[in-house]
Amino acid sequence: MVDRDISGICHNWIKEDAMRPLKSRTAVSVIGMIIFAFTAQAATIGEDGLHKQDWFALTFKDVAEDIESAGEEGKRLVIIFEQRGCIYCARMHEDILSDPEVAEFLKTNFKIVQYNMFGDEEVTDLDGDILTEKTAARKWGYVFTPTIVFLPDQIPQGASVADAAVATMPGAFGKWTFLNMFKWVNEKGYEGEEHFQKYHARIINDLRAAGRLDAE
Repeated sequence: MVDRDISGICHNWIKEDAMRPLKSRTAVSVIGMIIFAFTAQAATIGEDGLHKQDWFALTFKDVAEDIESAGEEGKRLVIIFEQRGCIYCARMHEDILSDPEVAEFLKTNFKIVQYNMFGDEEVTDLDGDILTEKTAARKWGYVFTPTIVFLPDQIPQGASVADAAVATMPGAFGKWTFLNMFKWVNEKGYEGEEHFQKYHARIINDLRAAGRLDAE
């Protein structure tokens, strides 16, 4: 209904535009651009109420299969739990995942599968349990959205996702905390001696020295 109404409004504006003074036509053009931007942004919301990225992977949510297919692509599997109406999820999509530097790094190195914390799609856990998205969230102990779950690059035997995860990131963070966590996991920092917080502080100091923190 909204799209049809907007389409009709825009049609009438185009039809009447030639009859308007230049100043009026300029104002109408600006309003039209605002409406276009609004509808383009609204189109990123799926029927389940979750924000979408066209580079998120659509899978059968068999976690072992997803780890394997991610590896075949030279990537790591990440699960992101979100829910309808989550303002922090919206912030993550609109402010963080829209950043070209962040998006490019994630698309290159990770296979990201979105889960609805209260969804009913079937999920197969690493230990073979058949669950739904909402019962998986309950089993794995995830109660915040967004929650980002980083899986190992090899399929573990007999462990659940919660047991196998190499790192989790609950909640929404700023660009550099968010991106640095993905970089730390990609570099397998969890296997080394440098804790993420120390890694993050080191990268922030490098960015500050390069003048990037003030510029962004």
